[in-house]
Amino acid sequence: MKTRYLFVVGGVMSGIGKGITTSSIARILKDRGLTVAPVKIDPYINVDAGTMNPTEHGEVFVTDDGFETDQDIGNYERFLDERLSGTHSITTGQVYSAVIQRERNLEYDGRCVEAVPDIPNEVIRRLNEVAKQHDADVVLVEIGGTVGEYQNSLYLETARMLRQLHPGHVAVALVSYLPVPRSIGEMKTKPTQQAVRTLQGAGLQPDVIIARSPAMIDAPRRKKIALFCNVRPEHVIAAPDLDQIYAVPQTFADQRLGEHITKLLGIRGKQYARPRGGLSPEWKKLLNQISRAEKPLKIGMVGKYFTTGGFVLKDAYISVIEAVKHATWAAGRRPELVWVDAELLKSAAATKRALKDVSGIVVPGGFGDRGIEGKIQAIRYARETKKPFLGLCYGMQLAVVEYARHVAGLSGAHTSEIAADTAHPVIDILPEQKDLLRQKKLGASMRLGAWPCAVIPGTVTAKAYGKSLSGRRHVVHERHRHRYELNDVYRQQLEESGLVISGINPERNLVEIIELPRHVHPFFIGTQFHPEFRSSPVRPHPLFRAFIQKTIRKN
Repeated sequence: MKTRYLFVVGGVMSGIGKGITTSSIARILKDRGLTVAPVKIDPYINVDAGTMNPTEHGEVFVTDDGFETDQDIGNYERFLDERLSGTHSITTGQVYSAVIQRERNLEYDGRCVEAVPDIPNEVIRRLNEVAKQHDADVVLVEIGGTVGEYQNSLYLETARMLRQLHPGHVAVALVSYLPVPRSIGEMKTKPTQQAVRTLQGAGLQPDVIIARSPAMIDAPRRKKIALFCNVRPEHVIAAPDLDQIYAVPQTFADQRLGEHITKLLGIRGKQYARPRGGLSPEWKKLLNQISRAEKPLKIGMVGKYFTTGGFVLKDAYISVIEAVKHATWAAGRRPELVWVDAELLKSAAATKRALKDVSGIVVPGGFGDRGIEGKIQAIRYARETKKPFLGLCYGMQLAVVEYARHVAGLSGAHTSEIAADTAHPVIDILPEQKDLLRQKKLGASMRLGAWPCAVIPGTVTAKAYGKSLSGRRHVVHERHRHRYELNDVYRQQLEESGLVISGINPERNLVEIIELPRHVHPFFIGTQFHPEFRSSPVRPHPLFRAFIQKTIRKN
């Protein structure tokens, strides 16, 4: 078997960085010359992430082929600087649906279909399919949640069965938390020891332990973990809290994690040797950019999904956040994000207080009426004060609503998503979506995935994209996730009032990008699509780069 498999599982608690660990290992192995295919297995019964509350679950990431996936697929893409398909996201809902459908089709020859081995076998089939698609040297399999959770047992069984089938070609990495209780002041290894015992109860022995902790693990704790968890001391990899996630691959490479993994998986050959410095020149360049960026640049993020009780959760907008960071570092500045809750922007005065100190304003996507008038207030403030503005999906739609109300003379203009009886539905539902909503076919039914957009020459958008535009038609392909669009009935009136339509879907003549002309505003662009989904730290998205560059000049 050419392909090797590395399973990444979690211990003690969730949210400690399995996704970043998996992404970092993927980057290290790629920089060693290996073809890597990361896969995320989520134990929830949802078929995909599309119907989940973003405040609870985090961002829904969309692939080129239109799959609504867990946000870790976005992490994989950003670290690898590669485009992944929906096959890299596996859920319990998908697996059980496939097995049940196969049983209904008599593909099990009439035998009794059972959770074991049939569910693990379906997962193995999907992993092998990903390996085949990429001709992968290594498939990295991140299992969501932690060991010991009931819903993860079948995926741990998958790893055990695959390891039994292909001894020496399958390895397991446990990402486990080592707390440092404030009242004690000492790093504790016992929770990780318990996690390892739970994993062993599932028939798996970790080959590598990633020791997540507030600080670098010291020699005594490393020795203790090695002794009680049956791993070699050098296979206990420190993963302390860092200021920047993109530094994690270097931290791992410094501890020779890439070499340990290739040896564990039986991968040999000079072509897989460790590059100088442990990582590729482009990644070293990125880390250098980040370390040299000292002067801050304040960017206001106006959203509604990042507050829960007294806490601020950033995962709902993680791709937007990272895209802003990528472009800001590339411009030699240090990003300083200012979180602005749209629900608190109840007046022009409140909006000014919240946004007067930021240099640029981003209004990301979303759904529903909560905080919508606050977002419109923020957009109006950006337009009237000429602060650089970037509106994404819903942000673009609300920019059209704001412009229609306050410039085009369409009093009471709104989106029919919020006000079905509005006199001026400048944003309206896509025709094919009406029947879907009527039939309550909501999952995976939006306009999803990458669609072509013809950018109008001579516009601010065209200048921003620059050499990224392909062909005579100046076409780009960007990822979508929406049901509503700019209502074509109002297009001419909006354009006559000064709004510029700078991007059109050539297949259906849908408005994809709006902007204000240069003589009216230095940078005011809204996109129906999500450019953040195609940004990586080594290749920032052109629209974010242009936004940040204009923000710096305006500042």
